[in-house]
Amino acid sequence: MATPVYDALAEHHRRLHRLGHLGAIAGWDQAAHMPPKGNEARAAAMAELATLLHRLRTDPSLPERLAQAEQEPLSDAQRANLREMRRDHRLATALPDALVERAAIAAARSEHAWRAQRRANDWAGFLPNLHEVVAIAREQAARLADRSGLSRFDALLDLYEPGMTAAELDRVFGDLRQWLPATIERVLARQADRRPPLEPVGPFPLDAQRRVCEQAMRLLGFDFDAGRLDVSTHPFCGGVPEDVRLTTRFDERDFLGSLLSTIHETGHARYQQNLPRDWLGQPAAQARSMAIHESQSLAFEMQLAAHPGFIARLAPLLAEAFGAQPAFEPANLQRLLTRVKPGKIRVDADEVTYPAHVIVRVEIERALIEGEIEADDIPALWDAKMMELLGVDTRGDYRDGPMQDIHWASGTFGYFACYSLGAMYAAQWFAAMRRDHPDLDTRLAGGDFAPVFDWLHERIWRQASFWPTDELARRASGEALNPAHFKAHLEARYLA
Repeated sequence: MATPVYDALAEHHRRLHRLGHLGAIAGWDQAAHMPPKGNEARAAAMAELATLLHRLRTDPSLPERLAQAEQEPLSDAQRANLREMRRDHRLATALPDALVERAAIAAARSEHAWRAQRRANDWAGFLPNLHEVVAIAREQAARLADRSGLSRFDALLDLYEPGMTAAELDRVFGDLRQWLPATIERVLARQADRRPPLEPVGPFPLDAQRRVCEQAMRLLGFDFDAGRLDVSTHPFCGGVPEDVRLTTRFDERDFLGSLLSTIHETGHARYQQNLPRDWLGQPAAQARSMAIHESQSLAFEMQLAAHPGFIARLAPLLAEAFGAQPAFEPANLQRLLTRVKPGKIRVDADEVTYPAHVIVRVEIERALIEGEIEADDIPALWDAKMMELLGVDTRGDYRDGPMQDIHWASGTFGYFACYSLGAMYAAQWFAAMRRDHPDLDTRLAGGDFAPVFDWLHERIWRQASFWPTDELARRASGEALNPAHFKAHLEARYLA
């Protein structure tokens, strides 16, 4: 049956997707290849594009057209897409053009300066840009909150994790805060009684590291005809489903950092590359949420890459790239990849201590957005919380302290919770996989990773945003988010 209004809206969103494609590639280039003197011009160009996209999203005719489309004889999938169109319009119309442009320029300027300021441990130099970014984020939060009826922090959290609230985070993270420190102590005590793993002997040439990373990506099914790997200050997965751009960072002294970050980003990339192609350009074809996105990267990095079956396939690749040595024996690699060691750096953290890093950031940025603290207060709070949760002294180290992540520099407030929510979902997915495939671990041990990829493709990737997050989780695993699976996973891997 004819659906002319809906069809016109679908074409409108295809146009948004095509313009967004250009912005995504420009953003990747800015992080990976752009010369430093190009930043101001690039910031202005990206702000111009962001403003254009915002104007298209806030077209005055859209409310009437959305209402008219509701009356047309739509399929269930089309109605889900219309629901996501309404959400997109609601979020866009909460913010005026001028604020969108200011935010884009401030984020580009701050992020570009952060790259050099972080290297120099220059918190004082970073602070003026951070003040501006925070002020804009608070204004955005206030406007979004006025439109949605949520609190300011909830309104930003909702941008990345629709339906999640600070109250629900308090429940989930409050429980995590109760048992995590003791679990870390128990795991450390157990590992202290064992001989430490052999450390790989470097240096590890960067070209060899890149080769291993690309081989690991191929093991994990990445399509190099639809994406590529590059280098940036902070690893990320960007681009669009048709052209996925991954980045990592290399250090000749340590190959594991680049390898694990590449595996992490490959999880994001497989999700992007396998979103439903016949719906691309539509809101319902986008990833459901950032916690679901992080569940894919952590399913790859923490669940699959640390499995003995994957490590057995990785070991000969390392020996070929860097030369055979005892540290590359599968049993030793297994111990290296599951070693728990509290440290300063979130992206290098093991899966047991990682949630503590997330809690630190969520608690600080929530207070920052709600106006309970100012940016000047961050270092002292950071030092206190890192000592409380991890026993790590970060005083005076801004580079590997509150400046280590790109998120606050670029104005991305409300995102950090998604990392640990993603780890919880990833554990839940693997628990469901093992129920569906009782022989899963045997197949993984034999190098057959297809059950993991097939399960994720059917239950997560191709479902995109056709279902609200809780419903997606129920359809995939039989229940909404259940953090008990994450605790059970850590205890089984580290304390059994």
